[in-house]
Amino acid sequence: MSKKIACVVTSMFEDSEYTEPAKAFKEAGHEVVNIEKEAGKKVKGKQGDAEISIDKSIDDVKPEDFDALLIPGGFSPDQLRADDRFVHFVKSFMDDKKPVFAICHGPQLLITAKTLEGRTATGFKSIKVDMEYAGVTYKDEEVVVCGNQLVTSRTPDDLPAFNRESLKLLSE
Repeated sequence: MSKKIACVVTSMFEDSEYTEPAKAFKEAGHEVVNIEKEAGKKVKGKQGDAEISIDKSIDDVKPEDFDALLIPGGFSPDQLRADDRFVHFVKSFMDDKKPVFAICHGPQLLITAKTLEGRTATGFKSIKVDMEYAGVTYKDEEVVVCGNQLVTSRTPDDLPAFNRESLKLLSE
């Protein structure tokens, strides 16, 4: 069954952490909707390899319109977490036990949404302490799946495992 996946993203995202999961999701028949502050805008990855179009403004979407959430890493999550609209949007997915896929710095948004306490997860090495302060049992592993809901990975090197586990959750 096809799922509708919200992707919260802005400029300076880690290119492959968006392009590879989005490609895997689309190839599996799912829809990926890119969400930022402004619809129609183009945002660029920090490596300069990827440029994506924003489908919807955060003001025009509701968490209940989606089945899952993708949070690519890079500097994008740190920028988005300064905006309460994105924090509340992300928190809804966690509260409603919908699948959430966060890689690298992606968990920063989940930290700000105060949704990681008591969970097991991973992320980029530089946010390990932040995640631990947020109440996470941090695992230095290529992919960590927590409670049949949250899929986290550390770096672009972990993308094959991240995509595999994300697709597995989407197929349930």
